[in-house]
Amino acid sequence: MRIHVVFATVGRAALLARTVDRIAEQSRLPDGILVSATGPDDVAGIDRARMPARVILGDKGLCRQRNAALRYLSDKTDVIVFLDDDFVVHNDYLAVIEETFADQGIVGATGDLLADGIHGEEIPFDAAALRLDGHTLPAFTPLRPRQALYGCNMAVRASAIDGLWFDEALPLYGWQEDIDFTHQLGKRGRLVSGDRLTGIHLGTRSARSPGKRLGYSQVANLVHLWRKGTMQPNLGQRLLVQNLASNALRSFYPEPHIDRRGRLLGNLIALRDLMTGRIDPRRVETM
Repeated sequence: MRIHVVFATVGRAALLARTVDRIAEQSRLPDGILVSATGPDDVAGIDRARMPARVILGDKGLCRQRNAALRYLSDKTDVIVFLDDDFVVHNDYLAVIEETFADQGIVGATGDLLADGIHGEEIPFDAAALRLDGHTLPAFTPLRPRQALYGCNMAVRASAIDGLWFDEALPLYGWQEDIDFTHQLGKRGRLVSGDRLTGIHLGTRSARSPGKRLGYSQVANLVHLWRKGTMQPNLGQRLLVQNLASNALRSFYPEPHIDRRGRLLGNLIALRDLMTGRIDPRRVETM
C-alpha cells in the first residue's frame, strides 16, 4: 500500500518544518510527503527536516492547494493523508492508517484527537509531542462510522475520489470544505474513526482568516453547502445558530485570541447578502 502525506500550508514555515520533521518518527514511514504551498517563504527551512518533502507551488486557498496535491498524486498513491501543518500525529498514525485501509470497503478515516487547541488555548508543539510520546495506543477497538471527516487529519482512498475535488468556491481557509468533500466521498464507501488513530491539533492562530472574513464564511459557506446538498441540514442549522450566538454574546467580552466583533460583523454582512440574494462565499477574497 502506497501512502502519501499532504500538507497544504501558507505563512507557517517554522511550524511546518517541525511538523514535517516529526513524520520521520513514524513506525510506518510514508511513501512520500507532498507540501502544497503558495511561495518559497511558506517552506523556508523544510529542507532541513529528516524526511524529504516534495514542494509544489500554486494559488492561495486551502481547497485550491489540496486540489493541486490531488492532481500531482494522481496514479502515484493508494491512500492520501491530509494533515494540517499544526497537527501533530502519534508515531503509529500511518501504521494504523495502513491497518485501517486494508478493509477495501473503507474510503476515508479520521482520528479521535487527544486534544484540540482550536476549541480553547493554542497548544505548544513541544507539549503536544511530549504527550503523544507518552501515549500508548489501546488494544484493537472497533471503528466507528462517520458521516464526514475532520479536515485537520483525514485519510482518503485514492481510487475512491475519482472526479471528486475540493470546492474552490470555498476560498482562503475553506471553512467546512472537509464536510463538503467527505460527505460526497461517504457515498462511495465507509467513513470511519477510531481511538487508535490519534494526534493533537495545536489550533495555531497565525495565518487563519481574519475575523470579518471568517464570520462571513460561517454563514456563506453553510448556505453554499446547503444548496449543493452536501451539508446535513441539522448540522448546518446547529453550526449557524452556535456561531451567531457565540459571536454576539462574546463580542462584549471577547477571548484574547479571537476577533469576535470581526466575526459578528462578517456574520451580519453575510445575512444581509443572503436576504438580498447576493451571498457568495468567494466575496471574502475582496474583504
